[in-house]
Amino acid sequence: MLDESLLDAPERLTEADRRGLLRGAAEAGARVRTAARHAAEAGVGNLKPDGRPRAVLIAGPGAAATHAADLLGTLAGAGSPVTRLAPTGVAPAAGALRWELPGWTGSVDLLLIATPDGTEPGLSLLAEQAYRRGCTVVAVAPAGSPLSESVSASHGLFIPMATAPYDHDEPLAGAAPGVLWALLTPLLALLDRTGLLDAPPDAVDRVADRLDRVAARCGPAVAAYSNPAKTLAAEVADSLPVVWTEGISAGPAGRRFAAALAELSGTPAVVAELPEALAAHSTLLAGRLAAGADPDDFFRDRVEEAPALHARVVLLRDRPIGGLTAAPAARDLALGHDTPISELEPEAGGELETLAELIAITDFAAVYLALASGA
Repeated sequence: MLDESLLDAPERLTEADRRGLLRGAAEAGARVRTAARHAAEAGVGNLKPDGRPRAVLIAGPGAAATHAADLLGTLAGAGSPVTRLAPTGVAPAAGALRWELPGWTGSVDLLLIATPDGTEPGLSLLAEQAYRRGCTVVAVAPAGSPLSESVSASHGLFIPMATAPYDHDEPLAGAAPGVLWALLTPLLALLDRTGLLDAPPDAVDRVADRLDRVAARCGPAVAAYSNPAKTLAAEVADSLPVVWTEGISAGPAGRRFAAALAELSGTPAVVAELPEALAAHSTLLAGRLAAGADPDDFFRDRVEEAPALHARVVLLRDRPIGGLTAAPAARDLALGHDTPISELEPEAGGELETLAELIAITDFAAVYLALASGA
């Protein structure tokens, strides 16, 4: 159950934030600037590639690498050559994971390794395998990690991950806000140099500024009634969030939100893009999870049994393609089944900025839900 009193108690929120999640969300803008500086110091801005790579392969453990691949693939646009290499293994532990390059990988391809750990033997082996194939390797990981030595030995480019002192207090969650921006920012700068996507230094600066503005609106000192992240956390608590997205940037933001809810607070969620979401989830909203389904079971013990779980639609919108929007139909479907709906839409700006705003607000919401529910 959500302790809503905690949302308006900044000191208690800080005490509950043992994993540094709230600090990571609040300092996302600063993390972007630090990561951009590390990329520049590593020489990314001076690279002169011989054209775009045939394929961009991304490897790394957990949600951070998954979300980075999703975001980069979306920003690269139609026909994106970005592919995530999924690991295999018997457990989600650093020593148990292994990655393999596709058989066709060669000198015209680019391997990106993104990890907040850097001790995974499987990633070091992957870097060596890429070197034997003639594939260029770029890695973002903590400085001084075993992976940095492997990448250097493979004649690759190593970029130190932007870290904070509290990152080492507790094991880092893959969906932690600080982790995403620390790994993603250098990769944005790199792929901008290859011409695969548009992320020049001034655009990255605007992303950091947008993240700072979101932190000012969504920080722990801002009361829940005027804080969109705290409001969203309270709305999705004790419900099944049904996340619908519209617009290019909203897709990866919605998928990250669903993953963050699961990993940080243990809240299950489903996600789909409009307009297909209307058909994919119409039966869900009409079934036993609908808000109007079985509103009051006479025989339920009000003290011992929790109320039934019901759906709540969360609509994340960016600029719809071609100006067409399915939002009115989405609202009609939700409200037609007595299902409440929450909506988020970013301020106008570039694609990177609007994407950053949606991610930042939903990251804050997932963190508040985790802290206030005792996860």
